[in-house]
Amino acid sequence: MRRGPGTRAGIFTQMADVEANGPVSSDAAEGALAYLTEMSIDLRGAAILAADGDVLAASGDAERWRDDATALFELADRAGGEPVEQIHIGTEQGEVFALRHAGLAAVAVTERFALASLTFFDLRALLRDLTADSPQRTFPPPQGGKSPQRREGDGAADGL
Repeated sequence: MRRGPGTRAGIFTQMADVEANGPVSSDAAEGALAYLTEMSIDLRGAAILAADGDVLAASGDAERWRDDATALFELADRAGGEPVEQIHIGTEQGEVFALRHAGLAAVAVTERFALASLTFFDLRALLRDLTADSPQRTFPPPQGGKSPQRREGDGAADGL
């Protein structure tokens, strides 16, 4: 789903929630994603997006994560007639979790039967910590500057 310049920005800013204490750095987001990947055994891939829709960290193709996350939130918002805070989709092949909090969004793809309550708790805690005053102390950047991928070549690591 392609959009013109500036049209994707509103998808992440519509949710009425607590604002972040300032911009979140890509390094902090990369560290947070590495932490999530390390602690979530069922995780196939994930991304953290800024309020303007830009991908701060992703386990794969950042543009694909941005486009897919934007389409997912747009569809969910239209279906309910108002912005949604969280999305959960379960299929035979796996599950998708998406959450907006404090001007950020996180999207995760997991194995089938991941515990929804735990996954949402982890995503919410991750975004809450990222928007705190000093996220760099909470999530140091991963070694090598790149987010680890749970599975090499797994399409889920490249986007929804």
